[in-house]
Amino acid sequence: FQASRAASLLPQLLLRRRPAPAGAFALLARPASSASGGLPPLTTEIHPGIKRGAFSQLTDADLSAFEAIVGGDHVIKDADEVLSYNIDWLRICRGQGQLVLRPKTTEEVSAIVRHCNKRRLAVVPQGGNTGLVGGSVPLFDEIVISTSRMNSLLSIDPVSGVLVAEAGCVLEQLDREAASQGLMMPLDLGAKGSCQIGGNLATNAGGLRLLRYGSLRGTTLGLEAVLPTGQVLDCLTTLRKDNTGYDIKQLLIGSEGTLGIITKAAILCPARPKSVQLAFLGLDSFQAVLDTYRLARRSLGEILSAFEFIDSESMRAVKQNLGLSCPLGEHSFYVLAETSGSNETHDREKLDGFIESVMSMDGCATDGTVAQDAGQFAHLWSLRERIVESLLVDGYEYKYDVSLPLADIYRLVEHMRTRLDGRVIRTAGYGHLGDGNLHLNFTTPKFDAKVLELIEPHVFDWVRDRRGSVSAEHGLGLKKSQYIRHSKADFAVRVMAEVKRLLDPNGIMNPYKVLPDE
Repeated sequence: FQASRAASLLPQLLLRRRPAPAGAFALLARPASSASGGLPPLTTEIHPGIKRGAFSQLTDADLSAFEAIVGGDHVIKDADEVLSYNIDWLRICRGQGQLVLRPKTTEEVSAIVRHCNKRRLAVVPQGGNTGLVGGSVPLFDEIVISTSRMNSLLSIDPVSGVLVAEAGCVLEQLDREAASQGLMMPLDLGAKGSCQIGGNLATNAGGLRLLRYGSLRGTTLGLEAVLPTGQVLDCLTTLRKDNTGYDIKQLLIGSEGTLGIITKAAILCPARPKSVQLAFLGLDSFQAVLDTYRLARRSLGEILSAFEFIDSESMRAVKQNLGLSCPLGEHSFYVLAETSGSNETHDREKLDGFIESVMSMDGCATDGTVAQDAGQFAHLWSLRERIVESLLVDGYEYKYDVSLPLADIYRLVEHMRTRLDGRVIRTAGYGHLGDGNLHLNFTTPKFDAKVLELIEPHVFDWVRDRRGSVSAEHGLGLKKSQYIRHSKADFAVRVMAEVKRLLDPNGIMNPYKVLPDE
């Protein structure tokens, strides 16, 4: 075991940690070059039961109206350019959208949406298009409204820690700006190099820091949004305490673009840690993973900032498909335990004590290392963050994001591995153990309807029967909308539908997503 400490790690290494998966931009920019060679099937071919809503068809008069609002250069009609906006990052969804609009201001978004609502033209809000449940791309011919040009940082208050930005700001860029003031974004994702803060809020993205900093529902102080009628909802407060009436912004957070388009946000940023340490452990049973997490909570306490687990199949994928090297030997499971604090001596002592305890406990970690510099730090995190990318190399990926009681998390992986034995290339499980979030993945050379039938709805039924959630952090989008009642009571779903009808009477805002088709 390498007991060397990460003494040379600087706070700035957080700017380099967890980059967007290598190749992510290529996948978005060149959708025709998939691992299986060609375009993914149309989403309507995979879900033939979904019928186009009673929306209007795009006309030349509509194009003229949009050009008057955003300018001709930002009305994208070319089929090749539009194609990348129709395909999701996982390359499992392909819509039939014919038009992309790229507004620069809230006023332009409002004018676009007002026109679409009047004409009953369906729209899809789209940020960095890094979603994983088909929520950010069209299904039929919905108009894509991209927030990419709305990318201004409006203010940072170094005293209060409040950052105000437009929705199209890329998460990694915001984190760089926050770092200049000794702050950090409370959210950290593998796709931080391309995802946008508006989309993060719309999906209530969780990520790797939730264990320490909580969800966006708690760190978002205010937001501005354009509602489906074109009206601008101004709730852009920067106050930490505002107990006046209903907290309407919470309706928009996690609504996945079905209730409006978020245009600005005020985020409370924590102080950037001066000391960051990372331990990487090898374990030979999932019970050992649970025991190690319990010990980490007790030993590391307030400085524990991430606790991730990786199973052997996930590790095998990053090694075989991406050529990454693992510094440890073969193990059934691996754990990344990260600490973030303000006193390096204090944090090192705590981490050393944790490592000593976990290595001396019977049935716990049997191997491990500690990052000694920024390069090792980044490499260890890449073993976790590039798993999704590595699985895509297999061909087609069936991806599930669920919450379960900790004792049940890996039982689901084992159950599905037995159920799909011989029918898939691999069954892989990894995730955020600190918040009970499992990422369950299956791969085949190409889409296989019979494999999908074995997975769905069985995996959702299994989660429901153990009072879990069918979506921990990715949202429902198109892929899971019909399973919302597996996690929400029928009356709660009816209330959601009433809210949708109230705010979006014509149903134009991201149709076919989140709520079931009834």
